[in-house]
Amino acid sequence: MPAGTVTAIRAQARDSQRVNIFIDGEFAIGISLATLARERLAVGTLVDDDAWVRLEAAEQADKALHAAARQIETRPRSVSEVRLFLRRKQYPPEAIDQAVERLRELGLLDDAAFSRYWLDNRRAFRPRGALALRNELRQKGVGRDTIDAAMAAEPEEENAEQERALALARANLHKYAAADRASFQRRLGGFLMRRGFTVDVVRPILAQLWAELRQNDADDEPAEHDM
Repeated sequence: MPAGTVTAIRAQARDSQRVNIFIDGEFAIGISLATLARERLAVGTLVDDDAWVRLEAAEQADKALHAAARQIETRPRSVSEVRLFLRRKQYPPEAIDQAVERLRELGLLDDAAFSRYWLDNRRAFRPRGALALRNELRQKGVGRDTIDAAMAAEPEEENAEQERALALARANLHKYAAADRASFQRRLGGFLMRRGFTVDVVRPILAQLWAELRQNDADDEPAEHDM
């Protein structure tokens, strides 16, 4: 956009928080009220080349901020998730950096808080072992130190991991019951280990549930005097 003078500032009909800027009588750009105030634009303001570059950059950063804010309304996000989302929307790197920094300042983007949320949610609704939880957070772009701190923030009671694995195994036992022990261990054991539970946690659970299944089968057999 060539240099020129702001000749009109008009509110947008569909968004009360945005205005259209006219330079030398022609539409130049739509911006937010925040950008308008930040750049101190008014009718009669001279917009030179440097000011135009600054104006475009400010508007891109503002749009990126609002796009990211809408994304984290559905659930907390990691910094890496927000950056990836904005890159896919093709915002320039400088706008992404500014949006992320602003959300951090507002306390709306925090990998430590996100990690705690993720762990609490998983443990309550979709049980996973510690290995799987760590891997999920790494895939979300959370750093190792932040993950370690979140995992250690609320030390679990002894045997909590095994209790979660046992509850998950019981809930899915009907899917993995088998006629022979080897198939049972392979199928149910694989299911639990895919959810991040270690061999040391899984092994006694398989033994316990197999014994229970065999006992139930024995109880269901008719006694000789009933035949």
